[in-house]
Amino acid sequence: MKRYNILRLAVMAMLIAVGVVISPILRIEGMCPMAHLINITAAVLLGPLDAFLVALFIGIIRMCAMGIPPLALTGAVFGALLSGILYKVSKGKIWAAVLGEIVGTGIIGAIVSYPVMAFIMGREGLGWFFYVPSFICGTLIGGTVAAIVLYRLQHMGALKKMQTRIAEGGALWKKKHAKTTA
Repeated sequence: MKRYNILRLAVMAMLIAVGVVISPILRIEGMCPMAHLINITAAVLLGPLDAFLVALFIGIIRMCAMGIPPLALTGAVFGALLSGILYKVSKGKIWAAVLGEIVGTGIIGAIVSYPVMAFIMGREGLGWFFYVPSFICGTLIGGTVAAIVLYRLQHMGALKKMQTRIAEGGALWKKKHAKTTA
C-alpha cells in the first residue's frame, strides 16, 4: 500500500489548486489544454492513482464551482490514469506519459463523454466520436507544454530530485536540514 505523507498530499493539493485556477486558460467546451498539463505533471510526479485522484478532484471542483459539464471528469480522469500507467511501465519516459494522456483523454475520455453528454445531460446531435477532435487537440497542446516543462526539469536534474523527495516524504530534506541545525 502506498504511504501518503504530508509532502505527497501537499503536492497533490497544490496541483489541484493550480489545475482549478489555470483551467479556464484556452478553455472551450471539450478542450481544456491546461488540465492535460496538470494530468501529465501529476502522473510523472505522483504516479497513476494519485494523478487520477488529482484529476478527479479538479473535475469535481470545476463542476461545482464553475458550472462546467461532466466533461471536466470524462475529459481528465482516463488520461491522468493512463498517463501514470504508461510512465510507470516505460520506466520513466516522459513521452509515454504524454502518449497516455493523448490516448486516455483524447480517445477513451472523448468516447466516454458521448453517452454522458447525450443521455445524462440531454445534448442532442452528438455522435460517439463528437468530442475526439477537440479532446485530441487539447491533449496535444497541454501535452506539448507538459513535455517541454518536464524535459527541462529532467535536463536540469530537478525532476528526479522532486520525485525522490515526494516518494520519501521529504525525508531527504529533513535529513539535510537536521545536519545543518545540529
